[in-house]
Amino acid sequence: MANKYLAAILSFLIPGLGQAYAGDIKKGIVYFLIASVALGIISIFFVDSVLNHFYYIINVLIDIYAAYDAYLMAK
Repeated sequence: MANKYLAAILSFLIPGLGQAYAGDIKKGIVYFLIASVALGIISIFFVDSVLNHFYYIINVLIDIYAAYDAYLMAK
């Protein structure tokens, strides 16, 4: 049984790592790829512009959701 707090922290730091730690490696890979691709695409369009804060907001929202999901999975 995985520690729910550790799973949440791992997934907040690297989306998908907490899911993999909780036992669902496929879901962890999907989270990681979606977060990487989504943030990569957003960074192409917004990092050098006035909407730079949009990138950071999306990044934090993805991290929070991934951490919440990992917490529920490990519960």
